[in-house]
Amino acid sequence: MVRGKFIIAAVISFTTLLISSQVFAQADVIEKRQQAMKGNSADAKAIKAAVESKDYATIETKAKDIMGTAEKIPGLFPKGSTAGKTKATAAIWEKSDDFAKAAKNLGKAASELAAAAKAKDDAEIGVKVKALGDACGSCHKAFRAEKYAE
Repeated sequence: MVRGKFIIAAVISFTTLLISSQVFAQADVIEKRQQAMKGNSADAKAIKAAVESKDYATIETKAKDIMGTAEKIPGLFPKGSTAGKTKATAAIWEKSDDFAKAAKNLGKAASELAAAAKAKDDAEIGVKVKALGDACGSCHKAFRAEKYAE
């Protein structure tokens, strides 16, 4: 009888631990992707300021930073990572190929901006900054909610 109660208690404890670890793991994934997106936002703001001051090195560096983050984006949204404070919509997982393509487009836009900055081509930089903004915006429009899910 004591042994049976011990087994039941052990199973309940294990189940609680398992559920808790999954909740914490999701929170960690969400935090990592939010940090990545905040990093992209900060990089985009730095690019805008650098364009105004013709700081080509900063434009190139920040564009390359966005390229690096773009490669990681699909992995930052594993299936089931929807619980918690997130603006990610179900479309990310329902249209995962489109989501991955949007991340790839962001990387391509950032790469082209970095190349224009390296060439110090002001006209091309202007075009590529707009393309980068469009890549960010199209993904946000398709895959990001206005408000946090709770």
